[in-house]
Amino acid sequence: MTSTPVAILYQALPPPIIDGLRKDAKPGGYSDGGADIAVALRDAGRAVVTPVANPDPARALDWVFPDTGAGIAAALAAGAGMLWANTVLFEGHPLEDVIGRVGIVGQTPAAMQRFDDKFDTNRALTAAGLPVAASFLLSATARDGVRGLDDLPGMALSFPVIVKPVRGRGSQGVTLVDDLLALRTAAARLLDEATFGDMLMVEEYLAGEETTVTVMPLRSPLPSGERGDAHWALRPVRRFDQRNGVAPYNGDVPVTRNSAAIGTERLAEEPVRAVIAACVRAAALVEARAAIRIDCRAGGDGRFRLFDLNMKPNMTGPGRPGRDDQDCLSAIAARADGWSYADLLCAMLDAGWTD
Repeated sequence: MTSTPVAILYQALPPPIIDGLRKDAKPGGYSDGGADIAVALRDAGRAVVTPVANPDPARALDWVFPDTGAGIAAALAAGAGMLWANTVLFEGHPLEDVIGRVGIVGQTPAAMQRFDDKFDTNRALTAAGLPVAASFLLSATARDGVRGLDDLPGMALSFPVIVKPVRGRGSQGVTLVDDLLALRTAAARLLDEATFGDMLMVEEYLAGEETTVTVMPLRSPLPSGERGDAHWALRPVRRFDQRNGVAPYNGDVPVTRNSAAIGTERLAEEPVRAVIAACVRAAALVEARAAIRIDCRAGGDGRFRLFDLNMKPNMTGPGRPGRDDQDCLSAIAARADGWSYADLLCAMLDAGWTD
């Protein structure tokens, strides 16, 4: 099979501080997942451009280019006609300079910056009538639209609640707290460390089943080979074995150990059908141009609420030495629908865009 040569970008640029908030850079800048993508695509017969002539599957950086201006230029000079942005984008990112000239797998920098703000995104989804976990913003001192630590004692909070970064990554910094003292302690610690900036989210804790839904972009083929004119979802993946109410970071516990796609029989259940429909609608609202993943949990009524829309979901997978257990959540969902990890990646590649 032939294809437009693709180069995979990894995160070499530190994410900027945006409105006082920052997204902590992942160690390695997603180069591990980028190498997984590159190896799987090459094994599937797709043309992959690499920074070295004979890349070693055991060395991630042999397979990926930095997302700097120089790195992008090097990828294009090496023959890439498609760039897979396996990185965190933002307004002013060097990728903006080549949009319209090459194909892109990923979101627009402007969309990623906008919708990587979990609070504003959830507020927009709520305004559109979608079921979303309730939350508010918290900082050391109160300001317009943001509550201060000193305001908490006078508030009618229903515990437990979740405190987490507004522009977080995975479960990093996410904490379940059972009372006011624990909330103040956890929030004060995160704000003092300033790893995520000067604001946090406090979110209602939903004690029911946790699931995650991958929504594919407009032009991606379905497992049947057909192409539609709308976003569509892979089947939900159930999360289990949470630690203190929170799914552990996948760098500590591979998601293959605590996640499984739901059975076909559950696809007819009304709450499952409703959450899939809500996630597909959310993808359309954020104008997703690549796969996104939305984490959801059920409340006491058994109905799911959306709580975390991920514009750049993890896309790790097997194929390189020592990576056999690295299926990401989207790959787990894809396998249940008859796709291999490489099939999923090829569908994402085939949905690349130019303008």
